[in-house]
Amino acid sequence: MTVRDKLYIGGSWVDPSDPDLRLDILSPHDQSVLGTVAQAAPADVDAAVAAAREAFDHGPWPRTTPAERQEIIRRYDALRAARADEVAEAISVENGSAGWFTRAGQPFLTRQVHAYLKAAQEFGWEEVVEPSDASVAFDTIVRREAIGVVAAVIPWNSPFSAATAKLVPALLAGNTVVLKVSPENSLSMMLLADLWHQSGLPEGVLSVLPADRETSEHLVSHPGVDKISFTGSTRAGRRIASIAGEHLKRVGLELGGKSAALIMEDADLDAAVRGLRFGSFGNNGEACILQTRVLAPRSRYEEVVAALKQMVESLKVGDPSAPDTFIGPMIRRDQQQRVIDYITVGVEEGARLVTGGPRVPEGLEKGNYVTPTVFADVDNSMRIAQEEIFGPVLAVIAYDDEDDAVRIANDSEYGLSGGVWSADPERALAVARRLRTGTVTVNGSPMSFDGPFGGYKASGVGREYGKVGLTGYVEHKTITRDR
Repeated sequence: MTVRDKLYIGGSWVDPSDPDLRLDILSPHDQSVLGTVAQAAPADVDAAVAAAREAFDHGPWPRTTPAERQEIIRRYDALRAARADEVAEAISVENGSAGWFTRAGQPFLTRQVHAYLKAAQEFGWEEVVEPSDASVAFDTIVRREAIGVVAAVIPWNSPFSAATAKLVPALLAGNTVVLKVSPENSLSMMLLADLWHQSGLPEGVLSVLPADRETSEHLVSHPGVDKISFTGSTRAGRRIASIAGEHLKRVGLELGGKSAALIMEDADLDAAVRGLRFGSFGNNGEACILQTRVLAPRSRYEEVVAALKQMVESLKVGDPSAPDTFIGPMIRRDQQQRVIDYITVGVEEGARLVTGGPRVPEGLEKGNYVTPTVFADVDNSMRIAQEEIFGPVLAVIAYDDEDDAVRIANDSEYGLSGGVWSADPERALAVARRLRTGTVTVNGSPMSFDGPFGGYKASGVGREYGKVGLTGYVEHKTITRDR
């Protein structure tokens, strides 16, 4: 059993303000104790923000060159890549994510970092803008400068990826950061802190604090924080947005989703179902970008339902460390119960239960397991079609024609992700352009880290990844001077 009794504040491992504030991390697989980790209290947040404020206002980090900051980021990524297997196992054991998923995610972390580095190399940190009027007698200089102290708050479901999406652009821009992580991820996030510590960040630049919701609110409302970057539920995002508005803090929100996969009449169904194996059930269904509404043409509806049933029943549920496991347990008991309750709601709403159901798989009662479930005959107004379940549950919805499919896909308070499957790539692209969502994949194409990622409507405010993501961590200053 691992014991981590220190907190990472301002680049040093220090005693927590409340030594009794500890959390036992339980295995989602069998409820055994994996370790004990110190948790942050408001006083620790105060110390972390003070260190970040001092480092930003008086330390070297914001005054280094972009190239020097990029070198630190490269060093971190190399350290993380060298311990990729250890990182993958730490996430899998703590989160319940299947080993195939956490291992496959390691190269994606490198791609995230490299996309940000490319954006930073091409970024106009300071540039002279060509005048729109040739008669002007002054220069216009545009500078992009760090915002200040960033409070980055991430969820438990994909912790290294969420941390990378915020830490890398914030640090590349010269900000200092207090990273608030979920208590459930305390062990793996202490490993993250170790890696950043070894990268050579100056004193005060980074703190990593596992903390509960009350302490998180203390952080985001702290007067020493200049920007809040949050990934999590839409409900929590609304609360953070209200705090940011009250204090006029800069804010970025990456929130929930209820994304649709549109299977067109001419789609290769075998390819679509293979793609949805990952696109709808990856990470145990605990991912905001997953396509959990499948829109099928009435002419092929039962064919689509039968293919999805066969695919889902082939998914091995079990110990996340087993090589043949595709779906592991939910991270907590309450999350397990939440998913089971939604399956019950689907039955009560009148949807047809194709496979699965509100039961724990036989032999896995010790863990936080649910049975992967497919519903057919779903009306888009049902709760299982409108609310984010965050588990391995799929709703199959029939549509009449292309316009009807687009209407149903857009009939959601969310707009984070989506997919289109068609034998005609140009037709698929045309449909993708009509979807009111931040990211669309065509025929199972992977997401890009070079383009912006974020949501329409209740799925968030702002964007991450690439140049646009980097822009979210800078202030723009205009200087004019006579020639």
